[in-house]
Amino acid sequence: MPLLELKSLAIGYGHHRVLEDVNLTLERGEIVTLLGANGAGKSTLAKAVSGLLRPQSGSILLDGEAIEALPPAMRLKRGIAHVPEGRQIFAGMSVAENLALGAYAASEADASAQLQAVGALFPVLRERMSDIAGNFSGGQQQMLAIARGLMAKPKILVLDEPSLGVAPLLVAEIFRLIVRLRDQGITILLAEQNAKAALSIADRGYVFENGRIALSGAAKDLLNSPEIAERYLGMSGTTEASDAASATLAEKLRAVMFGEKGETRA
Repeated sequence: MPLLELKSLAIGYGHHRVLEDVNLTLERGEIVTLLGANGAGKSTLAKAVSGLLRPQSGSILLDGEAIEALPPAMRLKRGIAHVPEGRQIFAGMSVAENLALGAYAASEADASAQLQAVGALFPVLRERMSDIAGNFSGGQQQMLAIARGLMAKPKILVLDEPSLGVAPLLVAEIFRLIVRLRDQGITILLAEQNAKAALSIADRGYVFENGRIALSGAAKDLLNSPEIAERYLGMSGTTEASDAASATLAEKLRAVMFGEKGETRA
């Protein structure tokens, strides 16, 4: 049984239908990436999974149980944490306060234990707990947003455009971290416009076009297909990196998949 399953899902805003007939599975311990041009519906789907948007039809199953009617707080308690596009940290609050907000649904004991675990993943945050988050760089803020999501000790971490607005040299660090989280047993649903980088670390991918899933399959097959590359992988051209830099980054990320280890830096 899949950890998460979307069946015939239709999602929109009012009378505007964004996604239609979405069927998607997420197995335990996978990184599954959602790909598509800007406005293709990746963020819309991420919001539907976490409960920020109510589907217009269809079902969302978590461990075989329908959750589409549950509010976001209940989904968080069931194990779905959402790191939204644009980070959306509380810039005027300290690192410690941001992390505490991420653990609001946890018991005091669980929150304390998870804070230790998150601190081990993000040493720079552990050392700057009293610093104001708004003074951090874009990459550090993205790390804080991910750390805040991890404070809920999720089964599924929904990451929406984690490379957005991050310097190219730090993008590799963020994707390296995502691999580490998967290796620690967290299942990742990754909505990302940087297709080359996302496919380099993912197990499987779904490509959205015109409000529907146009393609799906093993990430390595999507990444290595000339037809797919010509048609879709140019989407990553909207990032700060040039095509040459993106290709170099993809090669580095492939190395991560085959056992390269290293300490994550924020």
